[in-house]
Amino acid sequence: MSGPSTYNPKSGFEKWIDTRLPLPRLLHDTVHTFPTPRNLNIWYTFGGILTFCLGVQIVTGIVLAMHYVANAGLAFDSVEAIMRDVNYGWLIRYIHSNGASMFFLAVYIHMFRGLYYGSYKAPRELIWIIGVLIYLLMMATAFFGYVLPWGQMSFWGATVITNLFSAIPVVGGHIATWLWGDFAVGDATLNRFFSLHYLLPFIIAGVVGLHIWALHVPGNNNPLGIDVKSPQDTVPFHPYYTVKDAFYLVLFVILFAVFVFYAPNFFGNPDNYQPANPLVTPPDIVPEWYLLPFYAMLRSIPSKLMGVIVMAGAIVTLVFIPWLDTSRVRSCRFRPLMKQFFWGLLVCCILLGYCGSQSVDAAAFGIIPLVWVARLATIYYFAFFYLIMPIVGLIETPRKLPASIAQSVLGDTAAASSSLPAE
Repeated sequence: MSGPSTYNPKSGFEKWIDTRLPLPRLLHDTVHTFPTPRNLNIWYTFGGILTFCLGVQIVTGIVLAMHYVANAGLAFDSVEAIMRDVNYGWLIRYIHSNGASMFFLAVYIHMFRGLYYGSYKAPRELIWIIGVLIYLLMMATAFFGYVLPWGQMSFWGATVITNLFSAIPVVGGHIATWLWGDFAVGDATLNRFFSLHYLLPFIIAGVVGLHIWALHVPGNNNPLGIDVKSPQDTVPFHPYYTVKDAFYLVLFVILFAVFVFYAPNFFGNPDNYQPANPLVTPPDIVPEWYLLPFYAMLRSIPSKLMGVIVMAGAIVTLVFIPWLDTSRVRSCRFRPLMKQFFWGLLVCCILLGYCGSQSVDAAAFGIIPLVWVARLATIYYFAFFYLIMPIVGLIETPRKLPASIAQSVLGDTAAASSSLPAE
């Protein structure tokens, strides 16, 4: 836990500020001296990377909004004008469009890390739930943004996804009409989606603040999944983790830059480089790669309503994970059986993404219809959370946990005598 404040104002001005607006105290306690488990590995750096990605998306989005025209007749041309006529407009747009993919890449790594190390278990349930809310807001923001270029895939993607709401009994048609702002996807829809796409990142930033606040109450989980038992188990967040996080952030930015400068359209769909045409339907309508697993679930169900329920249920399920896992051990490092099922879940999600990217009538090796692969993967997805996770937690015999973080990192003798921070 964060514990009592250790901030001590040194000057009269610092004391004056601290008694009126204690921002220096907040920064000192949450960044400088915050006690952090000494054994955090590379997978714990993605929280900072995600904060960086959000900042990039907000800044580039504001600049793009200055030149974008939210009109069905002008939107596509305004994007082309940004690319050709605005100074460094091509760079800002490529950073923003590829930034969405980098954002989701980082958030998926962050989520799977949380699943593997049990970061959703008590007393961190609320941290996990707020994280799921951020993920939902990200999905909504990304969908609205995908529509804005007003290319073929933008228009038809908006048409398909908004029509899903019409499958909801009683209120579905009203929700779809409200989203359209008309009786079909058109100019009013584009205006609404532009407004929501601009607004939601600032809401995400606020919820991220809650997420960090909630994290600082119980403190970080760690790869061992055991609680901090003594000051020997922790090191101050600064400089040990600020330097470590900065190093991995630089590596991430290099990867980001490779896509921006050498493969800027790698994640784009070729159909979206043609103006929207309501009279010509693309052969295959697919969302961006980060939404493909849920799209595969939707397509694998013959009934439209059931497909929507399954897709929504796959996301809502994430909220209940803290109570579905019955094991008293957090980390899969000490759960040999659960570890195998976890890797199965990862493969399942990758398979769903692949199935969602292919034609609805495609077949694996020309034999097995991918729709059946998607159905089996969907079954495993839900079975993992509602059957495997509760049952394995009751029957599995976990490996013995270390007595403390320091003992695991430094060894019995060093843990008792050394006060040096872990590498």
